[in-house]
Formats: sequence, structure tokens, C-alpha cells
Amino acid sequence: MNGSFAQDQRQMRRSFDKAATTYDQAAVLQREVCVRALERLDLVKLDPAAIIDAGCGTGFASPALHKRYPRAKLVALDIAPAMLRKARSRISVWKKWIGSNRDVFVCGDNERLPLRSACVDMLWSNLAFQWVNDLPAVFAESQRVLRPGGLLMFTTFGPDTLKELRAACAADGKVHVNRFIDMHDIGDMMIGAGFADPVMDMEYVTLTYTDVRSVMRELKALGAHNVAVGRNRGLTGKQTLREIERRYESFRQAERLPATFEIIYGHAWKPFPRTGPGGRPVIDIKST
Repeated sequence: MNGSFAQDQRQMRRSFDKAATTYDQAAVLQREVCVRALERLDLVKLDPAAIIDAGCGTGFASPALHKRYPRAKLVALDIAPAMLRKARSRISVWKKWIGSNRDVFVCGDNERLPLRSACVDMLWSNLAFQWVNDLPAVFAESQRVLRPGGLLMFTTFGPDTLKELRAACAADGKVHVNRFIDMHDIGDMMIGAGFADPVMDMEYVTLTYTDVRSVMRELKALGAHNVAVGRNRGLTGKQTLREIERRYESFRQAERLPATFEIIYGHAWKPFPRTGPGGRPVIDIKST
């Protein structure tokens, strides 16, 4: 990733920690995308014994995953400790009392999963992969921790996400809005990591707001404000903010300002090892 657009991981962790108390109220889009992604599991034949919810946030997906796969152990992983504490608080008191809770909460990075190889049957992630700096490493790690026949299923943002805000902020040459990776490039990365039969598709979702400051306040409440290395480290001046508002006004429709989100859905399988006639593993040798 270009150095200016690389995510400041320490700042990102602090940002999501601060947003843990406001996230659920603001996460309308995140919940809707999660519900749509969960519906896609209807088409998948899988009975996982263990699932990773990678970038679990406040744990919105956990009850639905438990309902769909009641026998599965769930590993809830997030980079922000405060998000994990919020996710843990979702566990019902009666489950804690009778000791039936099987969830495990792990603070960790999707680029370096703190889990042993081949330990889970499904890696699920909803709108978390856009925050990493090395997406190929994320797919390599996902492939490593999955058992053969395991499923990777995720959502992320595509390049047209927040295109209106990006255009409005383009004047000063600073990075105000994150850059997101194209769906086709993501598919190539999955194949490069050794996944089989990748399926990718996308849709646009447009939210509307009364003014541009409402857009910015919601992003801050989500912990999703700009943490790129090339961001403006100082406060945004009044004149700059007025210019951003003026530029954003050109997108106004029916008395509302749109904010576009390009939602990418992807899934793929970790293949079983190939074997020869005698049952021995087949090893590919590539010439240089």
C-alpha cells in the first residue's frame, strides 16, 4: 500500500477503543451488511467445529453465528481491547452462570493471527479487512489457520466507498479518506494465497445525511475516521472545513447529501491436499 495511505495501526487501535461505547448506535450500515452476508451462508454446506470472527468489533455477528452453528466454538478476535470487552458483555448472564459459554476472546491483528495452524473450519469477517496494510498477508494467515475444506467468508469496502467525501476533500493534497482495493485484485490475492473457487460480488449502498458534518460525526462514532499515515496531523481549520462543505454540496439530491459505500462480498475454500495414486501428497515444483 502507498505509504501515505498506509494505516497507522497504533492510532487505529486507539480510535476503535474510543469508539467502543458509540459504535453500536452508529453502525447501521455495518449491521445491515452483516445480515446480508449471513444470509449468504444459506448457500454454503458446512458444519464447523470452530469459527473465527476476525475483526469482531462489539460482537454483533456472534449470536447469529451461534444460532446457525450451535455446536461450534467461536473465537472472537479484534485489534481493539475495548471492542472485545463490549463483545464479551453480550454473553447472557445465564450462560456465564451455568458455564455454557464457549466463546474465546482474543486481542490480535488480522495480519498476524495469534492462532495455531489448521485450527478452525471457518473464518468470518465483516467489514474489517479494509483496515489492514497487507491484505495478501491477511489471506495467507486465513489460509494457514483454516483446516483443509475450511471456508473464508468476508465483506469489505471497495474503491467507490465515500467517493463524495473524497472528492470534497481533494483540494489540499492531504489524505482525508482511506483508499480501498478493487474486487478483482482481491480475488487475485485470494488465489495467490492458495484459496480455491473464490467467489466475489459487490453492491452499492447509499446513506443520506442532512449535512457533511453528520457524515464525519458518524464516521468518528464508528472509529472509522482517517488514520492514514499521510493524514493532516493538525486540526482541520474553519476555512478548510467550509471548503469541504461547499464542495460536498454539489452532490446534494432531494435535500439530502449522499454517502456511497461499495460493499464487496467474498468467499473461498481452503483446498484439500492433492495426493498421487499411492496416497502420497503431490508437491508442485516451480522452475525459476
